[in-house]
Amino acid sequence: MPFQQSASRTATLETSHTEMSEILMPNDTNNLGRALGGSVLHWMDICGAISARRFSNRQVVTAAMDHVDFIAPIELGDVVTITGYVFDTGRTRMDVKVDVQAERPGENETDEAATSFFSFVALDASENPTPVPALHCPTEAQEELREVAVEQRQERRQKLAKMSES
Repeated sequence: MPFQQSASRTATLETSHTEMSEILMPNDTNNLGRALGGSVLHWMDICGAISARRFSNRQVVTAAMDHVDFIAPIELGDVVTITGYVFDTGRTRMDVKVDVQAERPGENETDEAATSFFSFVALDASENPTPVPALHCPTEAQEELREVAVEQRQERRQKLAKMSES
């Protein structure tokens, strides 16, 4: 029997919203005193997984990560805030937008540091893919977040496709 997304089971974008914070410490920096890309990716993956677990109420695994844009450096001592939310779903898949900000509280400065899109698959007790709730956006703000994420992902994919053609 094929998997079917349960129309009677819904979850909201807000249900999945996750925000984590870290302080960039020396163990997560390179020789320039800036964040290691791998550490940032690790935090992004964890944030995305929490978002997907909150949304589906299931164990999840990372299925894919889109191209990551590192926008600005994260300096030693910065407060790093990672946010994520489910913006699209399939039968067993949840797509999560994850953004990273670097804050320098002493300087009252915040920079967008990184962004990407992750896909997670929900698992049942036997660790097989299992249906996830349908995404519901009951407020204008949630619908706008969803639409922005869908548009940004589509634009990024088109941009990457053009780059690969040249």
